[in-house]
Amino acid sequence: MSPTSETAQGGRRLVIVESPAKAKTIKGYLGPGYVVEASVGHIRDLPNGAAEVPDQYTGEVRRLGVDVEHDFQPVYVVNADKKSQVRKLKELLADSDELFLATDEDREGEAIAWHLQEVLKPKVPVRRMVFHEITKDAIRAAVANPRELNQRLVDAQETRRILDRLYGYEVSPVLWKKVMRGLSAGRVQSVATRLVVERERERIAFRSAEYWDLTGVFATGRAGDTSDPGTFGARLTAVDGRRVAQGRDFTSTGRLKDGAQVLHLDEAGARGLAAALEGAAFTVRSVESKPYRRSPYAPFRTTTLQQEASRKLGFGAKATMQVAQKLYENGFITYMRTDSTTLSETAVAAARAQVTQLYGADYLPDKPRSYAGKVKNAQEAHEAIRPSGDRFRTPAETGLTGDQFRLYELIWKRTVASQMKDAVGNSVTVKIAGQASDGRDAEFSASGKTITFHGFMKAYVEGADDPNAELDDRERRLPQVAEGDRLAAQEITADGHATKPPARYTEASLVKELEEREIGRPSTYASIIGTILDRGYVFKKGTALVPSFLSFAVVNLLEKHFGRLVDYDFTAKMEDDLDRIARGEAQAVPWLKRFYFGESATAPGAGGGAAPGAVGDAAEAGNGDGDHLGGLKDLVTDLGAIDAREISSFPVGDGIVLRVGRYGPYVQRLTEAEGETGQRADVPDDLPPDELTVAYAEELLAKPSGDFELGTDPETGRKIVAKAGRYGPYVTEVLPEDTPKTGKNAVKPRTASLFKSMSLDTVTLEDALRLMSLPRVVGTDPEGVEITAQNGRYGPYLKKGTDSRSLDSEEQLFTITLDEALAIYAQPKQRGRAAAKPPLKELGTDPVSERPVVVKDGRFGPYVTDGETNATLRRDDDVETITPERGFELLAEKRAKGPAKKTAKKAAKKTTTAKKTAAKKTAAKKTTTAKKTAAKKTTTAKKSAAKKTATAAKAAGKPAAETD
Repeated sequence: MSPTSETAQGGRRLVIVESPAKAKTIKGYLGPGYVVEASVGHIRDLPNGAAEVPDQYTGEVRRLGVDVEHDFQPVYVVNADKKSQVRKLKELLADSDELFLATDEDREGEAIAWHLQEVLKPKVPVRRMVFHEITKDAIRAAVANPRELNQRLVDAQETRRILDRLYGYEVSPVLWKKVMRGLSAGRVQSVATRLVVERERERIAFRSAEYWDLTGVFATGRAGDTSDPGTFGARLTAVDGRRVAQGRDFTSTGRLKDGAQVLHLDEAGARGLAAALEGAAFTVRSVESKPYRRSPYAPFRTTTLQQEASRKLGFGAKATMQVAQKLYENGFITYMRTDSTTLSETAVAAARAQVTQLYGADYLPDKPRSYAGKVKNAQEAHEAIRPSGDRFRTPAETGLTGDQFRLYELIWKRTVASQMKDAVGNSVTVKIAGQASDGRDAEFSASGKTITFHGFMKAYVEGADDPNAELDDRERRLPQVAEGDRLAAQEITADGHATKPPARYTEASLVKELEEREIGRPSTYASIIGTILDRGYVFKKGTALVPSFLSFAVVNLLEKHFGRLVDYDFTAKMEDDLDRIARGEAQAVPWLKRFYFGESATAPGAGGGAAPGAVGDAAEAGNGDGDHLGGLKDLVTDLGAIDAREISSFPVGDGIVLRVGRYGPYVQRLTEAEGETGQRADVPDDLPPDELTVAYAEELLAKPSGDFELGTDPETGRKIVAKAGRYGPYVTEVLPEDTPKTGKNAVKPRTASLFKSMSLDTVTLEDALRLMSLPRVVGTDPEGVEITAQNGRYGPYLKKGTDSRSLDSEEQLFTITLDEALAIYAQPKQRGRAAAKPPLKELGTDPVSERPVVVKDGRFGPYVTDGETNATLRRDDDVETITPERGFELLAEKRAKGPAKKTAKKAAKKTTTAKKTAAKKTAAKKTTTAKKTAAKKTTTAKKSAAKKTATAAKAAGKPAAETD
């Protein structure tokens, strides 16, 4: 039955989706008999802390939220911020005749639907409504063809959730004890961090090698044109038949690879050969031509979309998914979390129609193209990411703007191109021979490519992770020459090269690496990368992902004491097991038992009491031989072998070590003297680890640090010192040893930050005493109110009662007179914004807004802006070194998040209205209201108490949300 005919029968149907935006779009496609409401994401989950766990649970269940002793039963609680929404859904359901659960068609969507059914407890028929695009036809087809809830998908998601909870809540506390509080571990996030750290280790161990070769410019003797150039460049490839060494012939330590039968030219050798080739005669030794053919790229799946959006648009993985989510919810593209490259027959027909319309029949292949999935365990029920509908809207027809327009255009081009003909042409290799004056035979080589039919390249060309890589559609035309043709060398130059360390991962290349290693699920990669950035394990330098020194300590601990948990093969094997559970080929509980308790161990008091033959039981349940599983509980219980100082210490060289301390990284010079800690100095948080050389460490240690004595205060007789603190240089006094530091009689030393114009190298005792004399009393106004000059967080200012006025410079704190202060206060207080400060740096034109982007200094630090969108610089961004690409990326991420929601004023308004309404009621009603209010206050008080307890627990350092 169609939605319209069902509606005509008078029934009321409640359709529940995840987001309000999705609800709004779907509502427009259904008749008046349908009510569409959002659950606003998950309504129920594992508890975030012991305070959220119901009272009947005790012990480990309260800590983990999972009953490991009774078949790993999860404890689910309705999220505190979703209780009002659940109440609303229940009210809507009470007036409905049928419930449609229309959450996404993946594991997570199925789990949300199951939780909704469990919490709402519907007494009316329940239908599972699924679709992968939000169009009128797709929504109506989904209503007309509902299915049952897929319990296998629900169980698979639940197993992942329990596994990630056990991993996160058991391993994270080990990091708190041995590295630093507040850290988190996760099944995929820890492995992703290890990948980034290992790449940095390779860069640290890397030693550059120098090699030389020659470049020649050769002329045919003809005038030449665009189709037949008169000159072309070629590079020296062999001398006397021996291949000249290139970068690929060297190891990461700067040595030639074993067995490399190559000629390693140094500068002298290269220049000598170039001189010997002056005036030599050159001829074409060989011409080799091959046909060139390039097939279109497959339509986008989640990971390839993230990679291309990073390369072409400068989007991070998270920003890409946020923009794609909006496009999907508003009906522009199909579902964006998919492993599939398959297109439906409808989509293929739409793409082929546009190929003919836009490029002509010559570009359309005889048969539709199909693409085999490359992802293991791909969810082929989904389509590739493509424009929605049975007719694709061109980007110009969508009415989209900004980031949404650019991402839609990328998806549209890739989809249309996937149904176009191959690009064809020819590739040519020309080898040139010449004899040097000393008799040596030198061979040069040049490669060319011509494209005779561009095919799909008319619509789309894929980007590359290497900025120096040549794109597929780039032609290199060579002259039309034949074997034996004479050539004249116009120029031969010696070129020096140095091998480069392996490139750091970018978001795009890390996504690619994780997918190739089959670690985690592609749909979670964006959140994984977001987590390791937010946790401070990784920071960005341009687009490169740089590991922090903190991540080195965390990975060091995990590798040495939890090696299996961050082993790449082990993590991939776990993913296989979870997929087998999803397919019904393995059972979840026996698998979880072996992962948590070990192969031969069983949970104490486990329901049913597993026998010592639990391994056999697990194997029979489809869980294999178990070589890769066993014993998380034992691993996190025995921590005696972990030396916290050792795992956080890394040798730099020459007796200097880097240590990761409670307040950040620092270098320390080792000393053999007993009782001495050795000289130490803080290391900048944003220093890439491969840049911490012995020379730089010595430079840090040579800087003034610790107590830099300036002299004695003549009034108090106390020593005055200057220090380099984590928040900048400052001066302070040294109190006598018997001065109480705690309790009621505690005395705090006078302290003051240095002015921006001062430094530790130049500050004097006089400067220090002046700084510590602040705030300075300037005088009193005619009414007797005291005016003081003070230095605050946002700069120097005057204060009179509660009235503050900014000063122009720090020096005015000591020079401003009472008359000058009164004159400032006589002026009307400036309201709104102060005069705009000049920009700190100009970054160029933003490719989205097409407005100039600048870096400005704001109240909360530097930020980038294009006049429409502002984005604060991150901890690892620097005003001096920030690139235009990084600035554009920050703005793109901010736009993807959308404007912040403001709710405080509405709440206040409601409260006022409630008070007015209550005042109008009669005395009898007042009594009733009073009782209700009292009851409500009691409930609110209990909720507040519980919330405070949960907040306190969170502040104490609960593990991060352990999604992968």
